[in-house]
Amino acid sequence: MNACARDRRGGSPTTVVFDDATRTDDERRAIASTVDTSHTAFVDTSDGVLPVVRFFTSEGELQNCGHGTIAAQAVLLPPDATQHHGHQRTGGRTVAVTVTRRRNGIEVWFEQGVIALRDRAEPASAAIISALGLTRGDIAADDLRVASPGTPRLLVPVREPRTLSALRPDFARLAAECRRLGYLGCFAYALSPTAGPATARMFAPAIGVDEDIVNANSVGCLAAHLLDTSRNSDIEVHQGDALGRPSSVFATATQTRDGIVSRIGGLVHHLTISRTA
Repeated sequence: MNACARDRRGGSPTTVVFDDATRTDDERRAIASTVDTSHTAFVDTSDGVLPVVRFFTSEGELQNCGHGTIAAQAVLLPPDATQHHGHQRTGGRTVAVTVTRRRNGIEVWFEQGVIALRDRAEPASAAIISALGLTRGDIAADDLRVASPGTPRLLVPVREPRTLSALRPDFARLAAECRRLGYLGCFAYALSPTAGPATARMFAPAIGVDEDIVNANSVGCLAAHLLDTSRNSDIEVHQGDALGRPSSVFATATQTRDGIVSRIGGLVHHLTISRTA
């Protein structure tokens, strides 16, 4: 699947595997390390009601994966259906999804759930900023946040889009710092000075993905941060351009009694099916 495509181009190549209950986690990780995609979604439909979706990279299992959810739900849409409202079970919680067949692909929206936000003290993040190849003057320090929809990641606001485009992180250092601080990775972004799309890049070498083409969950985290700081949370974020895979993710955040929740959307434009014995 090419998840979160932009104008029928690009998107993040994502493998979706219909799971076998006898398969071990070591086997799932081995499959994830051999396919030519950064993430693999394993879908178990054995109970016939609520699909269970698990996500693996070459390093192991992830608690959740935004673009993996979008890819999995596009695969699950029946060939004769135009729309589906349903749920999937992932990471111990039930996720609401809406899937719609469009002329330009399959559009998927899902509820991300409550997002925990906290400020990041500069001394703890200075090494990460350096490993990214940024200086203190390149970032808007007041917007530096840790956001977690289940797994924490650092949101890094870059002042200039051209600085973001030119980033060449030290991945070994970045992986070590993210592991030390317990982060999935770093979501570096630049907001548009107008009402146009933001741009972003996600670096997650600690989980075996130096640069992620798309990280939809981090877009939901950004929407939550914008709402929390009294800004417009209805956003489109362009990713993947640095890797030649133009991609778009949409998100909006809402304040609830339980906290800030985000809803995330993306378009799948290509599906290739392979069946093996």
